[in-house]
Amino acid sequence: MPERTAAPALRYLESGRLRLIAATAPLVAEDLGGRRALAAALGTRVPDNWPPELYDRTAMEFTARQLRDGSQQGWSFWYLVFRAEEVLVGICGFKGRPDRAGSVEIGYSILQQFRGRGFATEAVARLVEWAFGHPAVQQVCAETFPHLVASIRVLKKNGFHLTGPGAEHGVVRYARDRVAMN
Repeated sequence: MPERTAAPALRYLESGRLRLIAATAPLVAEDLGGRRALAAALGTRVPDNWPPELYDRTAMEFTARQLRDGSQQGWSFWYLVFRAEEVLVGICGFKGRPDRAGSVEIGYSILQQFRGRGFATEAVARLVEWAFGHPAVQQVCAETFPHLVASIRVLKKNGFHLTGPGAEHGVVRYARDRVAMN
């Protein structure tokens, strides 16, 4: 599916059930302003328990700084909107542009009440497809804790394989290579 732009200049992708909206510095500023501001900016409902785990204020502030460089848009996170209910269900995205080896790291976090419904799997699939649409990307990787069985299941369903220990203590690394797309 092609990448689309919606007013006011929101960059988004679609998958079967989701609209993935690329984070921008202004959107993250609205997110920092609270749920109502974010809901108005996205044109969707934002649940009371927003934001999801692993996306706290510190992460938002880091992302806002990162996105001041316009070339980072798309290589940060994407807001995940369940289109049937027009509700924000989580985030999924990258930790930055591809490195010199052509590797990008993906991560995701879904609000508790929307887990177990395949949203993370669907979002990862769409963003892996988007990433491999860029010739510089040779690999998409993810790091997670071995006890996070649901997270590992998302990765395996998307063709990722265990490559060994991650960069931080106690984490494991999974990867999917471009050649696996064929």
